[in-house]
Amino acid sequence: MLSDWLYVGVFFLIAMFLPGAAIFVAGLLAPKKPNPIKNSTYECGIETVGSAWVQFKAQYYVYTLVFLVFDVETVLLFPWALAYNRLTMFAILEGLLFVVILLGGLLYAWRKGALEWV
Repeated sequence: MLSDWLYVGVFFLIAMFLPGAAIFVAGLLAPKKPNPIKNSTYECGIETVGSAWVQFKAQYYVYTLVFLVFDVETVLLFPWALAYNRLTMFAILEGLLFVVILLGGLLYAWRKGALEWV
């Protein structure tokens, strides 16, 4: 059993080392010739007018978080749905409890007005 965890540890170390090494090597080899044109703000080929820093509404982040919660719910329920005919009653009730908890969160966000587009 320890050897299984050893494989996980080795893969974790490799997963941490490879991107770090790539970023380090890119930093060493990348050309560094900054000038005002390269440092200017560029957006879709249009010259920017005024400050490039724009404040976004926090409402966009709430929509993103709600979408992410239900996207993860779908990913977690997919294997449950595939094995539905082989599940015990306890597993089915656990899946339904999971859905009810998430629906409660959706109703809470809805009642708080977090889903209103204003």
